[in-house]
Order: sequence, then C-alpha cells, then structure tokens
Amino acid sequence: MAVKKTAKKSAKKSAKKSVARKSTSKRVVKKVAKKSTARKSAVKKSAKKSAARKTTKKSSRRATSVDRLVVPAVPVGSARGRVDVSTAPAPRNAAKSVSFDNKPKQGASNRVVTIVVVGIVLLAILVWSKSGTEGDDAAAPTTPSATATMTDEPTMTEEPTTPAEPVGTVEAPTSFVALRSADGMNLRWKAPMATEGLTGFNVELKPAGGEWAVVATTGPTELTHSVMLSSSDSWTQFRVSSVYADGQTASAKIFGLAGQYE
Repeated sequence: MAVKKTAKKSAKKSAKKSVARKSTSKRVVKKVAKKSTARKSAVKKSAKKSAARKTTKKSSRRATSVDRLVVPAVPVGSARGRVDVSTAPAPRNAAKSVSFDNKPKQGASNRVVTIVVVGIVLLAILVWSKSGTEGDDAAAPTTPSATATMTDEPTMTEEPTTPAEPVGTVEAPTSFVALRSADGMNLRWKAPMATEGLTGFNVELKPAGGEWAVVATTGPTELTHSVMLSSSDSWTQFRVSSVYADGQTASAKIFGLAGQYE
C-alpha cells in the first residue's frame, strides 16, 4: 500500500512539472510572437516612410520640370489655335560681360596737363635765376679782402730766448753794513769775488711781523742804497743778495735796526 501511495505522489509531481514546462514554453512562444509582430510593424512603418519620401521627391521633380516648361508666344495668323509646348529647359542667361573703360576721365587728364605745365615753368624760372646770378658774379670785380691785406703785412714774432748757461760759482756780498744819515740809513756792501755772470743786487726789507719785500735792484757796480726812516716804532730787518744770470741768488748776513724804514 505504501508503495502505491509513493508511486501516485511521484506521478502527480511529474504531471505538475510537465504542466509547468508546457506553460513556460507557451509563454516563451507568445513573447517570441510578440517580438516578431513588433519587428514586422517597424518594418512596415519604415517602408511607409521611404514610400512617402519617394513620393515627395517625385512631386518636387515634377514641380521643377513644370517650372522649366517654356511656353512660346502664340503666333498671329493661320496657326492661331496651335500652342507648342517644349519640355526642354530654357538656357540660362549668360554671365554679364564686364567691360572696363580704359579711357581716362577728362577732368583728371586736364589736371595732369596743368601740373606738368606748371612744373616746366618753375624749372625754367629756376634755370634763368641761376644763370643771372652766375653772370652777376662773373661781372663783379674782385677786390682784395681785409684778411688778405692783413696776412701780407710782416708779423713780429718773438724769437725764443735761449736759457743762460749755469754759473759755476755763486757768492754773496760781504761787509754788509748800515750807516746813519740825516733822514735814515745808508746801506753799503762789497761785491763778491765771483763776478762771472753777476747781473746785480737785490735790496730787501722785512718789517716786524711782515714778509720780505724787494725795495731796490742795483747794478753789479752799485754797492750802496739809502732808506728813509718813516717811524721810530717797531723794528726792521735788512738783506742784500747777489743775482746771477742763471737766476741763482746768494744773500749776505741779515741784520736789524729799530724803527720802520722804506
């Protein structure tokens, strides 16, 4: 009994499975059929669109062909009721030829001629003025200039002095003394032994707080010089120097006296 029950149960299960399989197969078939119908409808729509495009193209072509039709004028006479319609397209209008007018304008040519004439006149005036100035220059007499006369005169040029030869022996005066006089002092000295190149003597005074100043220049044979007393205040120094041709000097012994001398 138990075996029978299990067999029945298994049979029922297998029957259920087969029914489920059949139902799933039916569903799949339905889905496939739906997809195929959808594809067919899409194909039909695209075919309709292409047909509509073709018809629009044909209509446009027909319209252009109709526009290109040329209807000639109706002839007057025996062929009054006859109309010839040609379907050949009318030739396009030829491009307009552009012609350039190379002829100059009358106003511009007149201006150019005027400018050329004015230039020629100005050039002639310039040449005439130059020729006139050249003729005047040729006719004018040439006069000697002041600079030429100045250069013709002899010029005085100082000849360079040759430096004196150096003196070998230089000596100072000796026995330089001062002897009182009625209005001052009488300065005396002796000439040095080296008289070669001796040009003279310089007598100099230096007041108190002052500088040496040359008050007299004597010759090589003059051995005395007088100075006057200007004031008994302060004091004064005295100096005598030998001067040689080459510029060398030699001073005697300096001494001083009360008072101011000049």
